[in-house]
Amino acid sequence: MYAPERQQEILRLAREGGRVDVLSLAEEFQVTAETVRRDLKALDRAGLVRRVHGGAIPVGRLDFEPDLAEREGTSTDEKDRIAKAALTELPSEGTMILDAGTTVARLAAALPLEAELTVVTHSLPIAARLADHPGMQLHLVGGRVRHRTRAAVDAWALRAYGEIRADVLFVAANGFSTEHGLTTPDLAEAAVKRAAVAAARRVVLLADSAKHGQEHFARFGDLSDVDLLITDSGLSDDDAAAIERGGTEVVRA
Repeated sequence: MYAPERQQEILRLAREGGRVDVLSLAEEFQVTAETVRRDLKALDRAGLVRRVHGGAIPVGRLDFEPDLAEREGTSTDEKDRIAKAALTELPSEGTMILDAGTTVARLAAALPLEAELTVVTHSLPIAARLADHPGMQLHLVGGRVRHRTRAAVDAWALRAYGEIRADVLFVAANGFSTEHGLTTPDLAEAAVKRAAVAAARRVVLLADSAKHGQEHFARFGDLSDVDLLITDSGLSDDDAAAIERGGTEVVRA
């Protein structure tokens, strides 16, 4: 089977099943995993699939959402650099909101022991990381906990964010662009993110460059709502300049 024929068959399988994984495809077509990855890369460049950790999904699946463990294993080096750069944005003895997200969780893990801050979060993993931090006054926002993200959502969470003001919000997004703004797959999660944005005086988006240009089902804001984007060096000069023309400062770690 020639590469174009194999890629056409991969696309058919992705559309029928909602996603494909590298190892299963390698076994199916009796080729190496690296060959499959090249096929998926070609399909991704053609705009037919979107690559995710371990495989790919058809581009029509705007509501697709990988689980927490899968996202934690993606772009790890970039996320660590972003988290380190975000440390310079901590408020001095102030209040910050930490959104649910794997890059934001890395920031939580990197907070220095001498830091003294009030932290508000609706993320169970982030709250667990900070529960024993000696300098943190931790406030855990309640609500229905989503299995995929371990984040609290719905009325309780929205009410809590409606009653506070914070110096800075570190927010996550599954996709961001000047055209489509800030997006995530789930409507309930988007509503909580929107409430957190409204509760903060300064908004810092932590997102690796692979999320630039991606579009998901639920929109929770414009990119202009973000004061500072901290991403990695994979974001091009032209894309960074376009974002900054919209009023958002860009740092590439």
